[in-house]
Amino acid sequence: MRLLLLEDDELLGEALRDFLRAEGHTVAWARRLSEVLPRQHEEFEALLVDWQLPDGSGLDWLRGLRQRGVSTPALMLTARDLLADRLQGLDSGADDYLVKPFAPEELAARLRAVSRRHVGASSSQRRYGDVVLDLAAKRATRDGQAVELTAREWAVLEALAQRAGRLYPKRDLELQVLGDDAEVLSNALEVHVSSLRRKLGRELIETVRGLGYRLGPEAV
Repeated sequence: MRLLLLEDDELLGEALRDFLRAEGHTVAWARRLSEVLPRQHEEFEALLVDWQLPDGSGLDWLRGLRQRGVSTPALMLTARDLLADRLQGLDSGADDYLVKPFAPEELAARLRAVSRRHVGASSSQRRYGDVVLDLAAKRATRDGQAVELTAREWAVLEALAQRAGRLYPKRDLELQVLGDDAEVLSNALEVHVSSLRRKLGRELIETVRGLGYRLGPEAV
């Protein structure tokens, strides 16, 4: 797995980095939040985050990721062991909470566990920039905020998401979304697409003139 380790303690950070590399992981180690910013375009499979850092709060940083729709599994690493702290960490977006000191073997086991849970959950999610579609929950968010959609608006999005990056012929999409009403509601699909663009951004759905529509490929 490709991991981001955010830990300012030199001895602990070095020990965890070396242990996780020996376990077969690729580890990017940052000692402060400012070192993470240049890496924000990179793809990580899990985050290991210290709560208290020299230039800010790892918990606040994680909360910000969740508000932007980033669902990468995250483990909070901290010496704060009160129940209230644990609850705050989990409620702020951590998938697990590990109190220092801990055995590296326990960290590795918890990392495997949150990754297994994430595989099942993420298989139903699609992300397009700041828009996240949860196909299982039939829910859309933009910048971490829920977006209210009608049943047919969701049907349009769901159909396009199943063919993300590929053209969906207009007639086929009309029949999929409108069914028997496709013949009498001649411009209904255009109305739904226009409404979705207002709610989720014009760039999300591309019109291929004379052919149909396409949802952009998923963001990485």
